[in-house]
Amino acid sequence: MKNDSTTTFLNFVLAALVILGVLFALLSIWRTHDLRQIQPRVQMQLQAFQGDAVRIQALVNDVAVYNATAKSAELAQIIDVLKAPAPVAK
Repeated sequence: MKNDSTTTFLNFVLAALVILGVLFALLSIWRTHDLRQIQPRVQMQLQAFQGDAVRIQALVNDVAVYNATAKSAELAQIIDVLKAPAPVAK
């Protein structure tokens, strides 16, 4: 080679890029592994939340049926608030 310092510098840059590539690959593997462990817990929490939402909606419906016979203004106001559509998050 004509210029040993240039070759040495380029070999050093190549080695640094290879090491960085290996580090990024390991980080990607570890993060994927962590996400796979978290996913079942999140799904269980989501199912529990959906079950709670169904029970709450059933309770609101039962209160609405009761209010049809009891005619309470306070209950009517609470039912109206609970049955109003939730604002969409942006």
